[in-house]
Amino acid sequence: MDVGVSSMQLDQAERGFAFGQDGPLDMRMSRIGPSAADFCNEADEDEIANVIFRYGEEPKSRRIARAIVAARPLTRTGELARVVRRALGWRPHDKKDPATRTFQAIRIHINRELDELADGLAAAERVLKPGGRLAVVTFHSLEDRLVKRFLRDRSGATPGGSRHLPVGPAERDPSFEGVGKAVRPGEAELARNPRARSATLRTARRTTAAAWSEPVGVGV
Repeated sequence: MDVGVSSMQLDQAERGFAFGQDGPLDMRMSRIGPSAADFCNEADEDEIANVIFRYGEEPKSRRIARAIVAARPLTRTGELARVVRRALGWRPHDKKDPATRTFQAIRIHINRELDELADGLAAAERVLKPGGRLAVVTFHSLEDRLVKRFLRDRSGATPGGSRHLPVGPAERDPSFEGVGKAVRPGEAELARNPRARSATLRTARRTTAAAWSEPVGVGV
């Protein structure tokens, strides 16, 4: 699995994913359902703040949400980026554009990206044959934590309960083994492909155990 938005989508201004070039405030991967503009213009302030905080890990989400509501209607990526920058007091020489977290959060929300990833992991568990390999490349911490937790749980590496508590039902047989260490790009790869800077690869091998019936929790 190569998770998240693609370079082709980011480079097409008309898809509305990027804030570096102006385009319609869309962000829909499937081109169906509510767009980012619909969300920004129709959701209440609390919902916008919660999405930006949850999926963007933005500590000033309430200030941004208040600014978005005050600036409505918003129809262009450039408009949204300017609203966020003004709300956070951005200066052109600042190293990171403050709109990054807000755009990520809204995109994840309207595309249900973490739910899609959880569904994909569960599907891989069901269809992989014993010995089959699962390899997942993620591009931000929310995705990576979900994959890391899934492989930890399914491989039986979750810490056990307290010895002072009654013994619970038998543990499930691990459905994955051989969980590899996280692999991140080195300097040579980053020189060839700067967009790989946030990529993390995690791998595991399917066992002979049955797939677990428990759903994969997003747990953000």
